[in-house]
Amino acid sequence: MDIISICSKLRAGAFILAQQTPEQKNTALESVRRSLFCRRDEILKANIRDVEKAAENGMPATLIDRLLLDSGRLDSILKSLDVVIAETDPVGEETAGWITPNGLQIRQVRVPLGVAAIIYESRPNVTVDAFCLAYKSGNAILLRGSSSAIETNKALVAAIKDGLAQAANCGVPSAIELSESIDHSDVDQILSATGLIDVVLPRGSAALIRQVTEKAKIPVIQTGSGVCHLYIDSSADLQMAVSIAENAKIQRPGACNAIETILVHNQLADRFLPLLEHTFAGRVQMRADDTCYPILKAAAENDDAAWVCTEGGKYGRNCVVRAGDNDFGYEFLDYICAVKAVTSVEEAISFINSHNTKHSESIVTNNRSHARMFQSRVDAACVYVNASTRFTDGGQFGFGAELGISTQKLHARGPMGIKALTTTKFLIDGEGQIR
Repeated sequence: MDIISICSKLRAGAFILAQQTPEQKNTALESVRRSLFCRRDEILKANIRDVEKAAENGMPATLIDRLLLDSGRLDSILKSLDVVIAETDPVGEETAGWITPNGLQIRQVRVPLGVAAIIYESRPNVTVDAFCLAYKSGNAILLRGSSSAIETNKALVAAIKDGLAQAANCGVPSAIELSESIDHSDVDQILSATGLIDVVLPRGSAALIRQVTEKAKIPVIQTGSGVCHLYIDSSADLQMAVSIAENAKIQRPGACNAIETILVHNQLADRFLPLLEHTFAGRVQMRADDTCYPILKAAAENDDAAWVCTEGGKYGRNCVVRAGDNDFGYEFLDYICAVKAVTSVEEAISFINSHNTKHSESIVTNNRSHARMFQSRVDAACVYVNASTRFTDGGQFGFGAELGISTQKLHARGPMGIKALTTTKFLIDGEGQIR
């Protein structure tokens, strides 16, 4: 990859884009939407090639699900694009303003970062999401997806560039580039592109994020892996707790906002755990600590549903096993969940803060003081009360799309929308003042 040539084009595109009006950017994005819609068959066929190759290479089903782009998911991408188009353009927004005693007028306004790069795995939706958020916020973007999604990403970027080209004087095709190489050396080039790229965002596995943060010589907005917890408090509504646990673990276990560990107050364990086992019904392997194991094991032995597996479950009689030392604090990204008993909300908070990745955590409780304590003391980007962690998502938060979930504390935290790719500068007007 010729990183200097690519970044030169992107920098030129970013300069043009930064001067455009919201109307011009929206016109270009609407043209991109039409292009994606018109070329949907081509895009879906490309994705089929990627999925088939992934299956041949033995990719787990939960990760293939992240790669899959069907007609419904493509429609969701187009709807997300509609939301981004409808959002207020952040560029030029005045975040603060004042007049100094000597009469200087100071305004703090939002401006684009410039050239961004995103390094990501699978998830073709990221290709469109990252582009449209970058474009709307006035940034050029370099996309580096994984080899598993290369055909899909090529088709998507071709459609995006075609849409920009058809937008007459409004489109800026040079504002987006895709690294089509599957050589890992291009990742090193991106991470070393000092002065060429303003920021890089990793989105994917813990290994990818660690590689980027450790090797990057350019600024990083760190998205994190999702070791998310669900704590069932002593006052929890049992049916609500089971429903939230089922959604947060099973709906899409390969997502970073799916739970990996369930904590239950020991006073509630005898009543909650049999309901949990019956609900999971062999679909989820529960790796339980010494307190929870006998309760779950007895429930499984007396519950035919646990091994009938009528809902596609695969674990049957093996749905309950003893937890190992490394099961707590681990991101399974599969139909596997660690289960542990605690004696108080304080112990739950302490355990979560020492085992999580600062992503998303949830408590199920009817105790208001416990709820507020949990939200105040748990260190995570998103902290829920009586709701599934699966809502940690830019679309669900009303952003239309997201660049990822930031688990760091500087610049951006949580689902990152348009403003995550902006910074501010100060504009000062005077009348001849000197110091």
